[in-house]
Amino acid sequence: MPESIEELVKQAIAAAQAAGNLPEFEVEDCGMERPADSSNGDWTSTVAMRSARLAHMAPAKIAQAIVDAMPQDPAIAKVEVAGPGFINFYLNAATNNEVFDSVRKAGGDWGKCNVGDGLKMNYEFISANPTGPLHVGHGRWAALGDSMCNVFEHANFQVDREYYINDHGSQMDVFGGSVVMRYLQLCQVMREQGVGSQEAMEALLADRERYVEDEGDEHPEQHPFMDGFNEALGGNSYGGDYIIEIAREFFDADGDKWVDADEQERADEFRERAYQAMLGRIKSTCDEVRCPFDVWFSERSLYAKDESGTSQVDRAFAKLEAMGHLYKTDDGALWFRSTTFGDDKDRVLIKSNGEYTYFASDVAYHWNKFQRDDYSIDLWGADHHGYIARVTNVCDALGYPGQFEVDLGQFVNLLRDGEPVRMSKRRGTMVTFQELIDEVGVDATRYTLVSKSSNQTIDFDIEAVKQKTNANPVFYVQYAHARICSILRKAAGVSEDEARELGMNEVARRAIGEGYDLSLLTDPTEAALARKISEFPELIASCARDRAPFRITHFCEELASCYHGFYANCQVLPSEGRPVDAELSRARLVACDAVRVNLEVALGLIGVSAPDVM
Repeated sequence: MPESIEELVKQAIAAAQAAGNLPEFEVEDCGMERPADSSNGDWTSTVAMRSARLAHMAPAKIAQAIVDAMPQDPAIAKVEVAGPGFINFYLNAATNNEVFDSVRKAGGDWGKCNVGDGLKMNYEFISANPTGPLHVGHGRWAALGDSMCNVFEHANFQVDREYYINDHGSQMDVFGGSVVMRYLQLCQVMREQGVGSQEAMEALLADRERYVEDEGDEHPEQHPFMDGFNEALGGNSYGGDYIIEIAREFFDADGDKWVDADEQERADEFRERAYQAMLGRIKSTCDEVRCPFDVWFSERSLYAKDESGTSQVDRAFAKLEAMGHLYKTDDGALWFRSTTFGDDKDRVLIKSNGEYTYFASDVAYHWNKFQRDDYSIDLWGADHHGYIARVTNVCDALGYPGQFEVDLGQFVNLLRDGEPVRMSKRRGTMVTFQELIDEVGVDATRYTLVSKSSNQTIDFDIEAVKQKTNANPVFYVQYAHARICSILRKAAGVSEDEARELGMNEVARRAIGEGYDLSLLTDPTEAALARKISEFPELIASCARDRAPFRITHFCEELASCYHGFYANCQVLPSEGRPVDAELSRARLVACDAVRVNLEVALGLIGVSAPDVM
């Protein structure tokens, strides 16, 4: 509709100029906007204020000349000048309500736009080390990243969702060594106490719990296994409960065969198996939280030699060296000339002792991405802010200026009834993302984690998010959808089981039929519904442009509020003592169904279900 109104404005300007009521000036953009207050019309043009300098006239006079020359259009009920020169357009009821039909016809495609123009994009997110389970912060990256990818796809980007597995380097040796030590302790407990693997695991977990509670280490006799674990590994270890659980899995699979095995062989075996076990846990959590990936990219694959004897790291370095972006210092270290691209210092790739830095992997990895996609976005935690410049610079140096972007996300404060949940990185105690979704549920968890801008910290109160009341936004929105489904089932005369078999689209078709008259919807709450729904396509475009999926939660809550207001004010189905005109009822069912479809699409974009029954 804004395009049609803009064309009418341009015709009016041309007519006013031809009549001598406006001087000659060119108009490219009529400044079509949605007024914040619906009393100011359905659409507003700011063309008069934009043209004041060109016309050498007051904006209000320009606006009036345009309105006086405005062609008649059956879709527009009224046009008026307001304030310093706004031209406000009021649509008639039938035109305003056409959006209800548009939504129902579009279905799952409602709101799609072409912001992306088919751009092939790589979006990397989460990318947690496979040395421990995903924590709540990783959960926020999952919710944000997956929702952002959904929005991108709705806006016509071709998206590769990617998880970068940091499976190269010393942390993997530490991880494997931690599992080895716990396995040996498990076998020790079983041997000394004559118990099975379950009891031995419980003994080690209890020992560790006593260690965590003994913050001042005042009672070392109460946690000998944890102290022995730390002493054997020099404190360079992963100490969480999950290490004990993985060790128990290894024992159940192989028994005590690894107790007297060659140390190197055991270390290699446990490092690889522990890695695969943890990666399996991470993938399982991602699946459960509806966060699929197209690519799971292994860091160590960057160092694998091909038939030519070179790795991806070697080839990326060769490319940079050929372009004059690398140099060696006297101690043999290899450096990237990051200062050439505005960095405050150059960055080392290979240390003087021959050890590759993390940055070396990033160089080859991002070069690899650009062999597959035309644009690359990484979602990182805010604590990685200082790392942006060097990766951006190396992408520029490799020949991809302006094609790399980093989205930063703030962290999550986990609360329970307003009190911080106690966690300790030093002690290895935390609430895992899996534990959170097990307690709270996927829908409430995802909705809450995506409900604020990524640059804002989220206070996630577990007890509040679990509440099934209208004070809980996700419940409030889902209840609106379920209420509509209930109305449609009643109108169609089908049960919940029958509706489940038919699908809600068919239920709605049976409830509404054909040939309804949307011009009957004249109540202000009906107009508010149409107005809110019509904002959705531009909302998706703005979410894609601004990397802001959180706006969808705001939209859902506003649409649900509009619907609840409509429901309170406009009777949809007749009831005892409260008749409703049959045609008006059908038109209102159309409005209800459009809200249902829009809520389902919007919630789907942020990975939240739209339940038919609550």
